[in-house]
Amino acid sequence: MRRQPYPTVLKPYGRALVDLARTRPEILCLTGDLTRQTEVDLFQEEIPERFIHAGMAEANMISMAGALARRGFLPFVHTFGVFATRRPLDQIINSVAYPRLPVRIVGFMPGVSSPGGPSHQAIDDVALMRAIPNMTVVDVADATQIRAALPAIADLPGPVYLRLKRGEIPVIFDGDHEFSLTKAEVLNEGGDLAIIASGMMLPAAVSAADTLGAAGIGVTVVNVAVIKPLDTETVIRTVSTVSAVITAENHSVIGGLGSAVAETMAEAGLGRPLRRVGLRDTFAEGARTPPFLFKKYGLGTQDIVDRAWELLHRNGPPPQVPVTEAAAGEYAPV
Repeated sequence: MRRQPYPTVLKPYGRALVDLARTRPEILCLTGDLTRQTEVDLFQEEIPERFIHAGMAEANMISMAGALARRGFLPFVHTFGVFATRRPLDQIINSVAYPRLPVRIVGFMPGVSSPGGPSHQAIDDVALMRAIPNMTVVDVADATQIRAALPAIADLPGPVYLRLKRGEIPVIFDGDHEFSLTKAEVLNEGGDLAIIASGMMLPAAVSAADTLGAAGIGVTVVNVAVIKPLDTETVIRTVSTVSAVITAENHSVIGGLGSAVAETMAEAGLGRPLRRVGLRDTFAEGARTPPFLFKKYGLGTQDIVDRAWELLHRNGPPPQVPVTEAAAGEYAPV
């Protein structure tokens, strides 16, 4: 695994979908009037006969995808995360999840990665999708995982919600990285604290672990790419070996990764202090850039370090996270 600043690539999802579709003639690509913004302009250019522009009518698009799945197709549906989940929720439940149809719902711009304010910020998408029976929820961290996740989810029974960052995507993992739909990844091991992270928060979790490690705190970092079904075995084994736990997610702390980990700990009878780093019970505001929002709402690397210091009852001020300058074509966590 690389360390920050990470190199970035453009449109890894769009290229991976085209590559997969060339070997899978049943794949169809649907978009809700956000073709270029969800990287499927590549699909439209290269396989136009299997590209469907559904317009700005997400509920109808989901119902259409369900009908196509009944006819033996494998529809991939694309829009921003908030429009992929909150707006067509009834259609997702009744037209896709209840009949357990193989529709792949791909939501871009998760959490406060969108500077567009509450109308465009998918802060509850994981919670909504977790609550739906038959739904698999995937929140990948980098371009390598994106490329590996697509063939992995292609043959899963039932629907899948895939959560993706938009824009320049970091390359955190090496090309030989193995993606698993059933196992969370333990990236680092230490006996004091576990940081369990998903999606865009993984780079911040790794950076926080480095800063805490330099201060003498042993940190285990767990990357949870599949939030549902959660790999409870790895969570329980990890939590059992540490004194405290932090979850980190670009999402509300209600109903997402933090809730899933807390539920697992409670059911297993594991009494460890837990802090959830994520958006508190609030809507975020709009901003010129996403990093401002990550800092304002407590989703930065320093926030993870501060929570860890407090949780472990360490004396003195918490260590400060070194500032990493990211050049053009590079990505560093907030």
